[in-house]
Amino acid sequence: MRAISGLWRWRDSPLRRPTDRAEVWVCLVALVLIGAAAPAIGWLTGAAAQDSLRRSVAEQRHTRQRVPATVLRRMAYHPPETDPDDGSAYTVRSRVLADWSAPDGTRRHGAVLTGLAAPHRGDRFMIWTDGQGRMTTRPLDSATADAHAVLAGFGAALLAAALVEAGRRLVLWRMVRRRYARWDQAWERVGPDWGKAGTGS
Repeated sequence: MRAISGLWRWRDSPLRRPTDRAEVWVCLVALVLIGAAAPAIGWLTGAAAQDSLRRSVAEQRHTRQRVPATVLRRMAYHPPETDPDDGSAYTVRSRVLADWSAPDGTRRHGAVLTGLAAPHRGDRFMIWTDGQGRMTTRPLDSATADAHAVLAGFGAALLAAALVEAGRRLVLWRMVRRRYARWDQAWERVGPDWGKAGTGS
C-alpha cells in the first residue's frame, strides 16, 4: 500500500515523465492480471482436468477388470522391482511369465510383476486386464484424479502468473531502452556545445 500511495503522489510531480506514468500502468495491469486472471485460469484448468479425469476413471472402471493369472515360470534373475501401481515404494515385486484368459476365452501370456514372495509354477495371483484381455494398470481412483486436477490447476495459475511477469519485464525493458535511446539523441544534440559560452549553460 505504501508503494501505491507513493505512486499516487508521484502522479503530480513536475519531474514525472510520460514514460513514468506508462510504467506505473504496466505494473498495475500486471498486478491485476496476476491477482485475478491467473487464479481464474487455474480454476478453469483444474475444473476441465477434473472433468476429463473423472470420465477416464469411469471409463477405466467399466473396461478394466481383475482376472486370475497362473505362474508358468519365474523369469531370469533381475534386481527387485517396485510396482508403479502400488502406493508404497517399498512393495517389491517379482517378474514371472504367466498366462491368463481374455474375456472371450482366449489364452494370453506374458511377463508380469507379482507380489508372490517366492513364485512357483502353478501359483495363482490377480492382474488387471482391459476389454481385450491385455494386461494393463489398475483403474485410476477418484482421489488420485482429484489430486491431479488440483496440481494441473495450480500449475496453470503459476504459468499464467509467470507469463504476465515475463511480459511486464519485457515491456519495461523496451521502455527503458527507448528512454536511453532518446537520452543519447538529446546528448548528441547538446553535447558538443556543453559548457561553451553563450549556450545557456
